[in-house]
Amino acid sequence: MSNITLKRIYTKAAQADGMRILVDRLWPRGLSKDEAAVHLWLKNVAPSDALRHWFDHDPAQWEAFQKRYFAELDAAPEAVGELRAQLVLHQHITLLYAARDEVHNNAVALRSFLHRHQHEA
Repeated sequence: MSNITLKRIYTKAAQADGMRILVDRLWPRGLSKDEAAVHLWLKNVAPSDALRHWFDHDPAQWEAFQKRYFAELDAAPEAVGELRAQLVLHQHITLLYAARDEVHNNAVALRSFLHRHQHEA
C-alpha cells in the first residue's frame, strides 16, 4: 500500500505531499483551487452530511463516529475503490482535510479504514 500522510488543507502544499486528495464533502472556506493545490477531490469517500452534522467534531463521539463512518464506507465500494486505485498508482498520497482537530477528523478515520482493509480489492 502507498505511503499515506494526512495534512490540513490550509497548510501550504509541498512537493513531498505526492498526490494530494481532498476527502471532505465541502470545499474548504476561503481557499482558492490554486491555493489548495488539490490533485483530486473525492467527495464520495467523505462522511455523509447527516453523519458530519451528528459528529460535529465532538471528540466524545469519536468511537461511534468511526463505527458509523466505516459502515458508510463499506456501503460505498465504488468510492473506496476510486481511492484505492490512487493508492496503486501513486507511491505517496496525502489525504487533505479542513477540520481544525488533527486527531479526530474523517481523514484520520479514513486512513485507519484503509489500513484495516488493505488486502481487500
